[in-house]
Amino acid sequence: MKIKPCKNNIGAEIDINLISMSQKEIDEIKKVLNNYGVIFFRDQNLTPKSYINFAENFGELAEYPMLKGLSKEFSKITVIERKASDKGPSFGEQFHTDSSYTKKPPRYTMLLGKLVPPRGQGNTEFASQYLAYEKLPEEIKAKLENLEAVFSSSGPISVTRLEREKEKGTGKSKDFKSSHRIIKRVNNKKTIYFSPGHVTEFKGISDEEGKNLKKFLINHQTKPEFVHSFEWEKNSIAMWDNRAVLHQATPFSGNRIMHRITIQ
Repeated sequence: MKIKPCKNNIGAEIDINLISMSQKEIDEIKKVLNNYGVIFFRDQNLTPKSYINFAENFGELAEYPMLKGLSKEFSKITVIERKASDKGPSFGEQFHTDSSYTKKPPRYTMLLGKLVPPRGQGNTEFASQYLAYEKLPEEIKAKLENLEAVFSSSGPISVTRLEREKEKGTGKSKDFKSSHRIIKRVNNKKTIYFSPGHVTEFKGISDEEGKNLKKFLINHQTKPEFVHSFEWEKNSIAMWDNRAVLHQATPFSGNRIMHRITIQ
């Protein structure tokens, strides 16, 4: 198994066949994921069943409340699709962390590229919240330490799933809201858990202070030095810890199909 850190140690690419792994190799993948927050694999020709089997090494698979699954048998695989005919932004085209509006958001997310545009188009960007926390001014760290925010499924990123909800929505798109602490400790490192696509307000501070703090955080969390842009190829996989990185789809015109699994 070969491990190649990405620029600024924001993620790492792992060279391994995910169908035939030893327990030792699975444990090593977990260590790399914990260390970097996001990992990538190339050339993984997985069936839905083998994709599920790999994901189950990391925990219990979660249902996505907004869209129906791939099939009755593979309901835990969500199809994330971009069509050339879509009028609005791509699904997930704003920095966010997945399903943060639920009471117990999924810890991990996996994306498998099934149909992708030419390499370099439609990248997914990942912003390290380990690095973002490290670079916060000390007075902001103190302000955020015990602060909570309200995360809503009707937050600004909700417009990016409208096209898909028309086709295969579950009808639950406006029912979810939850509060979470902004600073989390992950594997002995602190991180910023703040989803620009979902946060609607802070708890315990004025609207004006909250507006200014939100603007500061979004600008800080997504600074270029914290971001790695992953170039998709068919059968590539990205896997990340939702507490440790933000991610977003980038704009492009064309067709794309991803298979997504979230893990508690």
